[in-house]
Amino acid sequence: MKATAPAAASEPGLPDWAVGRLAAFERHLTAERGLSAHTVRAYLGDVGALLEHACACGLDDVAGLDIHVIRAWLGAQHASGMTRATLARRAAAARAFTALGYSRGWLASDPGPLLATPKAVRHLPDVLGQDQIAAVLAAGEAAPQDAAEPREAAIAARDTAIMELLYASGIRVGELCGLDVGDIDDGRRTVRVLGKGNKERVVPIGVPAARAVRRWQETGRPLLVTERSGAALYLGARGGRLDPRTARRVVHARIAAAGSVPDAGPHGLRHSAATHLLEGGADLRSVQEILGHASLSSTQIYTHVSVERLLAAYRQAHPRA
Repeated sequence: MKATAPAAASEPGLPDWAVGRLAAFERHLTAERGLSAHTVRAYLGDVGALLEHACACGLDDVAGLDIHVIRAWLGAQHASGMTRATLARRAAAARAFTALGYSRGWLASDPGPLLATPKAVRHLPDVLGQDQIAAVLAAGEAAPQDAAEPREAAIAARDTAIMELLYASGIRVGELCGLDVGDIDDGRRTVRVLGKGNKERVVPIGVPAARAVRRWQETGRPLLVTERSGAALYLGARGGRLDPRTARRVVHARIAAAGSVPDAGPHGLRHSAATHLLEGGADLRSVQEILGHASLSSTQIYTHVSVERLLAAYRQAHPRA
């Protein structure tokens, strides 16, 4: 009889021993490493697929999981057309699992360090120009925030506050939706953000963003608040905490309303904010802190964006380019 797999990573056909190890891995990722729900879900799916492959190879216990089994699994993934980015994540998930297995005594040795990571191709992020961002935010100011219907005006004020804060702070959409009322310091014009790995950081915001959030709190939020609102800063139409999917729809709709501006989501606003900070003279370490990147290498990609823009401008303008 098969046991029930963890809800976050249900893999059909896994035997009891594999389900138990997968459940322990889930607890480790969530409670001990404090990874985001999205990362936990992805890692569980990856390791569930690895264990399914191991079982198909005849393994009847996790102790038999070695470097040859893992490489064969990744090789099959590569042959099926898996992208380098996905392969890199799956290798990282396998290493995290074998490290846990070795520390818990499931494995006699850890094969993870022997596993090479496929180098992911890093694409330059799409960003909006400063004039395009200005057009988007100006179009938002023209939204019906003084409409005759109070709830319509409240939602418009909320959407303006979403756009202004995302661009001003460069925070992730999940971080924005997780904000509480007390996280905004209107006097210092900062926002306290709980980021990946439950790491807290304080991010500065500009005058327009602070003004938009204050307007939402004073005139919009009271019209949507219900018993289920709690301390959530941003609310959905029914009064609950704003869902990231709704926030994404807001961003796409506001950008579409600007007319000729290319479509972008919340991450596009984050990319744009980082790029514009660097173009304005901010140092890389400060931008890293604002974005909440654990590694400076994650922030350095924005320097490439700025260089690409510089090269494009040079080629267009210089007579001997």
